[in-house]
Amino acid sequence: MITDRRPIIRFLALVLAVASISSLTRAESRSHARDPYALLFGTIYGPDNRPEYGVHIKIRRADQKKPKWELMSDHQGEFAQRVPAGKADYVITADVKTPKSQPKPELTVHVDNDERKDFVLHLK
Repeated sequence: MITDRRPIIRFLALVLAVASISSLTRAESRSHARDPYALLFGTIYGPDNRPEYGVHIKIRRADQKKPKWELMSDHQGEFAQRVPAGKADYVITADVKTPKSQPKPELTVHVDNDERKDFVLHLK
């Protein structure tokens, strides 16, 4: 019995190509996991001094206008974001409904190196 081996060879070539692409993707993601970083860790409290759940947070570098990271506070009012290590100022803004005459709650945090910065935002 003679069988045509071309479909089998094509299938094996396809499997090898997919395996090599996936191994390259995993290697790239692992290399970024070891990069130095600073951690911005914040807690948001409402006017009644209780943690605020579900507040939208925007984080940007002080020298930029658009936020680079957007996240939400958890049930304890906490949030955390990794940022690149190195000297930089970051502006953290709580995106809550406020009257137009009143600015949104904002805080500037300075990072020197690969460190953790803890801070608290109180909403009025």
